[in-house]
Amino acid sequence: MMSATVQSTGTVGPQETLGDRMHALAARLYPICRSITGNGVRQSLRILSEMIPLELHEVPSGTPVFDWTVPREWNIRDAYVANARGERVIDFRRHNLHVVQYSAPVRARMTLDDLRSRLFSIPERPNAIPYRTSYYKETWGFCLTDTQLRALQPGEYEVVIDASLTDESLTYGELFLAGETDEEVLFHAHCCHPSLANDNLSGLVVAAFLADALAKADRRYSYRFLFLPGTIGPITWLARNEQRVSRIRHGLVLSGIGDAGPFTYKRSRRSDAPIDRAMQHLLTSAAGTAQIRDFDPYGYDERQYCSPGFNLPVGCLMRTPHGTYPEYHTSDDNLDFLRRDSLEESLRLLVDLVYLLERDRRCVNLSPKGEPQLGKRGLYRSTGGTGVDARHMALLWVLNLSDGSFSLLDIADRAHLPFRLIEEAASELETAGLLRPGPQ
Repeated sequence: MMSATVQSTGTVGPQETLGDRMHALAARLYPICRSITGNGVRQSLRILSEMIPLELHEVPSGTPVFDWTVPREWNIRDAYVANARGERVIDFRRHNLHVVQYSAPVRARMTLDDLRSRLFSIPERPNAIPYRTSYYKETWGFCLTDTQLRALQPGEYEVVIDASLTDESLTYGELFLAGETDEEVLFHAHCCHPSLANDNLSGLVVAAFLADALAKADRRYSYRFLFLPGTIGPITWLARNEQRVSRIRHGLVLSGIGDAGPFTYKRSRRSDAPIDRAMQHLLTSAAGTAQIRDFDPYGYDERQYCSPGFNLPVGCLMRTPHGTYPEYHTSDDNLDFLRRDSLEESLRLLVDLVYLLERDRRCVNLSPKGEPQLGKRGLYRSTGGTGVDARHMALLWVLNLSDGSFSLLDIADRAHLPFRLIEEAASELETAGLLRPGPQ
């Protein structure tokens, strides 16, 4: 079983931290122009495949997936707007956010007045490039800083978007780690955004490191990791795997977990699924100002797993919620915005979650009539009269509530003690012959 100590792959320097290694992977992925389809997605998934054995799936354009259709594949090679002197005043090669995602190919000359309706900026954040998309309506456009926009001079401009929209495929990555049971824990991260670090290189990197650690651990549950483009990705996966989703017992969407903000957990549509209780316990047990939010049908891809036709137990883990920080969906969501300590803390929280899910169980007290004598079993200190510590209280709580109807998580919540302390107490009591496994 995976412990709280997370191991990672590769040779590292003596001063290099886990956060450094995670940030380095994000830095390698950052320049790639990812979208909902295309070679940028494939390149990114192949880089992740160097760390974990991802299986890449290709779903042909035009494939019906519930109420949607897999779109044409988009690839871009170059794009720019050049002034009369041939200077690139907007240049995709300098930042891939400069082009509206899924822009149709164009080669034209036009005046600034004609071009303005195709230009997008953020006046209140004048030095940031916005992230804009047009996946399902064919059009084109450019994004630029408002400072750049105001500096454009009247006149004629050359406009080039060297891109293609072809009937190829949608790509996604999947890793399945079999456990002792075919009941599954699902982790999802979206892989469709271009150079945006927190949203969502943070999710991709943390998921990859978690998968790497789990691949080396004993597992009761089976684990499925999905690296999918937003919206169309999970809809496609659900359409192709409808017969197996009943195996999913717990699920978590990972997004925006690398900024400096406190954790935010969004409950599943069920609101009281085991994943909801587990995350609430871990976040309220830890120091800090974590937020627990109720489900709503907007946000990340938890809304696909939680759609009424599936209603899966899938929540969403974030830090600062999407749309509530000024860097969101702009070029300011860069590698400097991505915190090494936040990436590491997010991974360790997920390790604690896996520990809880794997070790939660019901037990039965084998000496339920009165309190059993702990001292003769080496479970109680020899000198009394000094009060009780948290370990001793954990032993007493486990003994008292282990009648087969309470899980260890139930006991931890009731006792207001960390799950790990309760589980360790249960293991001690089992070793001492005072507990046996109960109904699961």
